[in-house]
Amino acid sequence: MASAIVTRRSPRTIAGASQPSTRVNFRVPAGACDCHTHVFGDATRFPFVPGRTYTPEPASVGEMRKLHRALQTTRVVIVQPSVYGTDNACTLDAIRQLAPNARGVAVIDDRTTDAALGEMDRIGIRGVRINMATVGQTDPEVGRRRFDAVVERVKSRKWHIQMYAQLSVIEAMQKEIAASPVPVVFDHFGGAQAAAGVGQRGFDVLLDLVRTGRAYVKVSAPYRGSNAAPDYADMAPLARALIRANVNRVLWGTDWPHPDTSNADGRKPTDISPLRQVDDGRVFNQFALWAPDAVDRKTILVENPRTLYGFADA
Repeated sequence: MASAIVTRRSPRTIAGASQPSTRVNFRVPAGACDCHTHVFGDATRFPFVPGRTYTPEPASVGEMRKLHRALQTTRVVIVQPSVYGTDNACTLDAIRQLAPNARGVAVIDDRTTDAALGEMDRIGIRGVRINMATVGQTDPEVGRRRFDAVVERVKSRKWHIQMYAQLSVIEAMQKEIAASPVPVVFDHFGGAQAAAGVGQRGFDVLLDLVRTGRAYVKVSAPYRGSNAAPDYADMAPLARALIRANVNRVLWGTDWPHPDTSNADGRKPTDISPLRQVDDGRVFNQFALWAPDAVDRKTILVENPRTLYGFADA
């Protein structure tokens, strides 16, 4: 275990998990859900896997509560980050602390037992994540194998598959996704990039999957597709196109605490990677511009998460 938690400090300053500095300027509906967050716990209790691609600084449940008080959201989905591999203990611990207003998305492999899946379901897991983007995997054959394996494990449960992948992988897997017996959710605009616009290759496939109800998409972490900090306003055409395609298949999330998964400045995977400093209040106000209709905002923030994650009525 000791070898799994050894880290070195990056030469960059450690700033801690960000908190909103801008007040939310629209009415947030009751029962609104942040559908994409992570928790990074004490590494002595929740060790990172040796083969991780980055090492985040801590981000606690207490800090998450503070975030959501500022954003006026009351429900949350905690997504298993790649640094923990298939050990979902930190994610499950956070869900327990935030119950009954928390759900989660786990990472599993062929060693994960059915009994473990049953226990995760009881605690609040509602999906399994396939993360290809963080490790730079773009081979659709790898995606298909992993997708088929997860379908077999979750098709008898009221769970979904969450994919973090590039548009090229989504395009290549269109048939498998369209035929999936379980819901499919794409992270972070499906990997679409603002600079390439709505005409970029693969975005039409993403739109079609959303339009036909075969997939959900999270309009989350806009900074991953934008260079226009601090508002990331250039993501607006992509967000609006997805909402127009099918508002009933769009979810919103912060991606707090905004882990930096890059190897910037020659940073090694075991160097501590400072969390991105994102003003989530300012970015949430952008969401209100992407979805200016209050009914649409309620659909995205309340009704779609309630359906997908099994929350009680608000």
